[in-house]
Amino acid sequence: MDNPIVRIENIDLSYHDPDGETNALKNISFNVDKGEFVSIVGPSGCGKSTLLSILAKLLLPSGGQIYVEDKELAQSQVLMGYMLQKDHLFEWRSIWENVILGLEIQNKLTYGKMEYVSKLLTRYGLGEFKDKKPSQLSGGMRQRAALIRTLALEPEILLLDEPFSALDYQTRLHVCDEIATIIKQEGKTAILVTHDISEAISVSDRVIVLSKRPATVKRIFDIKLENQNSSPMKAREDSRFKDYFNLIWKELDFNV
Repeated sequence: MDNPIVRIENIDLSYHDPDGETNALKNISFNVDKGEFVSIVGPSGCGKSTLLSILAKLLLPSGGQIYVEDKELAQSQVLMGYMLQKDHLFEWRSIWENVILGLEIQNKLTYGKMEYVSKLLTRYGLGEFKDKKPSQLSGGMRQRAALIRTLALEPEILLLDEPFSALDYQTRLHVCDEIATIIKQEGKTAILVTHDISEAISVSDRVIVLSKRPATVKRIFDIKLENQNSSPMKAREDSRFKDYFNLIWKELDFNV
């Protein structure tokens, strides 16, 4: 890695519950380059989302350290956007009012910011729907609105916690294609948590495979497709796609 924006070094996390101490993460280490799209896959409950929560400063690790642009995470001023499974759009607000909500909360609703948001809405097909309520939009359009709300704050890093999992399969394919393409067009660094191997391969520069809990890094795959700049939908047609799928599937040994 020549230009890591994120360095995750030996991260551990343990927590206490009625049954005693539970080790969730163990010695997790990897880097993420600026502008890179990285996916994290692993068995259900292994701690994928927990790792994102640590990156988002919602949880403190039990050990190890994270550096963002060579500063400790706690001291870093690099803005991270967090996109969750549900779009969390408020029905009593229009799409425009929803996408500027973060700017309102942070008291950053300037003319320049509003102009930027307006351009994003137009660029990604929501300009004519800005006065609609969320219930008037399709699931895919709502997710696009949620992403624009996140992009409005101009984060350098996007944390994506299974943002397509609430959608039906057909919609999920199209929305994944749209969202990943938008993120790459905007030049953002992204870390995606997903249980969908195909999804991970189709959008990623690298796929990180975690083990069962306590999660460790089992293997990291560099995804090298014939046309690396193709859309996620086109990536699924690549001749090497199936090979990557089989290799990652073998690493996900759910019985170990």
